[in-house]
Amino acid sequence: MTDGGPPAQVQAVVRVVVVDDEALVRSGLTMILQAEGDVRVVGACSGEDAVALVARERPDVVLLDLRMPVVDGLTVLEEVLRAPSPPVVAMLTTFDGDQQVARAMRAGAAGFLLKDTDPLGLLQAVRTLASGGVVLSPRAARTLLTEHAEVTGVTPETLRRLATLTARERDVLGLLARGLSNAEVGAELDLGVGTVKDHVSSILGKLGVRSRMQAALVARQAPPAG
Repeated sequence: MTDGGPPAQVQAVVRVVVVDDEALVRSGLTMILQAEGDVRVVGACSGEDAVALVARERPDVVLLDLRMPVVDGLTVLEEVLRAPSPPVVAMLTTFDGDQQVARAMRAGAAGFLLKDTDPLGLLQAVRTLASGGVVLSPRAARTLLTEHAEVTGVTPETLRRLATLTARERDVLGLLARGLSNAEVGAELDLGVGTVKDHVSSILGKLGVRSRMQAALVARQAPPAG
C-alpha cells in the first residue's frame, strides 16, 4: 500500500574508469571517488588494458593519466574516442609543460585535472564532466594559453572576434568557462537546453573554434565586459 505521493527521485550514479600506471594512484583515486554515493568506479587499470576495459564497462567518465610508460594516455585517448558513443575523457597530469598536453586537447580531451587536485575538487570535476561541462584548472589554463597557443586556437584574432558575440552569447560563454553544462547554463539564464545549444553553436562559429574547451579558454582571456 502506498500513500499516493510522488515517487522518490533516484540519483543517477556516474560510472568512472580510472587509468594510471601506478597502482597506488589508482587505489587512491578510487577511494576518493567512491566516498560519495553518486560516483562509482567500475574499473581501474594501466594503459595497456584501458581500451578493452572502457569498451566492456562503458563508463560515463574516464580519468586518464597523460604520461604512462607502456601505452601512453594519448594513444588510449585516441582509441577510446573512436568508439560510436565514447565516454567523456579527462586527462590526469602534473602540467609540466610538455607538448602532450596540447595534443590531448586537440585529440578531444574534455578536461585536464592536476594530480594534486583536492578530493572535493576531484568529485566535483567528475560530476561536471558527466553533466557535459568542461574542467580546466587555472594552472592548466595558463599552461595551455602561454605555451600552446597554436593548438588552443586562442589567438589575438580569436579574441577580436569576441566583439561579434551578442550580449546573450557573452553570458553563455562566461558560463561555459565555469564548466557548466548546457542544462546548467539554461537554468542560470532561464533558457531551454535547445536554445543554449544554438547559442553554443553560434559562439563556436563566430570565434572560429571547434570545441567547448577552446571556447572556455577564449573566455579566460576575454577582457571584462563594459
